[in-house]
Amino acid sequence: MEVEMPVDWDASEYNMQHKRRGRAVIFNNDTFDTEHYAPREGSKIDVENLHKILSSLLFDVTVHHNLEYSEIRNIISKLAAEDHSDADCIAVIVLTHGENGLLVARDSQVLYNAEILWKPFTADKCPTLAGKPKLFFIQACRGKNLDAGIKVKMRNSEFDSSPPSYKIPTHADFLFAYSTTEGFYSFRNKDTGSWFIRSLCQELNSSDNLLQMLTRANRRVAQLESDSDRMEFHEQKQVSSITSMLTRDLYFRPKT
Repeated sequence: MEVEMPVDWDASEYNMQHKRRGRAVIFNNDTFDTEHYAPREGSKIDVENLHKILSSLLFDVTVHHNLEYSEIRNIISKLAAEDHSDADCIAVIVLTHGENGLLVARDSQVLYNAEILWKPFTADKCPTLAGKPKLFFIQACRGKNLDAGIKVKMRNSEFDSSPPSYKIPTHADFLFAYSTTEGFYSFRNKDTGSWFIRSLCQELNSSDNLLQMLTRANRRVAQLESDSDRMEFHEQKQVSSITSMLTRDLYFRPKT
């Protein structure tokens, strides 16, 4: 299979000057069909913050609230089948509960793996996004472990020309940003939203490349500490987690 690359093979940055920035789809699950999963108070604040910042970055933002698993999967399938030829990239954001590394839909008897979100977008299955960034942000617990943190002391002060065609890995150009590390709890404030999404939105308003912004978002999250009436959740820490298969720097510069 051969597809047209949207950028020179040795370019250091992604081509972000297509006609459209691309689709950003937010799946917000804050109520569930069983009392086993409590309502996710504050998630609507995350949605508002995400919609504002992603729109400012020129994404076409769509929000879906409290969908069942089959509905989520259907929307992802349709999104992957779209023609993204004139788009820079795509972003998918999931805000929900998580359990044992799986995500919870409204019909909470169904727990699903994040793979169903991204696998339809590999280069062999979605060729109009080949060589373009595919960004996935997941706000959810990834287990029940807690991180009490630890106190530390402060210190005192090859090629000259491009080939006519070449292969790329089908799984290249993906980025996954999770609100917490594998196996750990993820914190959310009912008045200000989740630690991760709030920190992410504070940093996405920057002109730096995406990985620099995510690193600073990690730091923001890591500097927070929980304040809870429940002793086991009091004074706990969290750090978000980034897995990147991006092959170039990604900047959300204004379109010319």
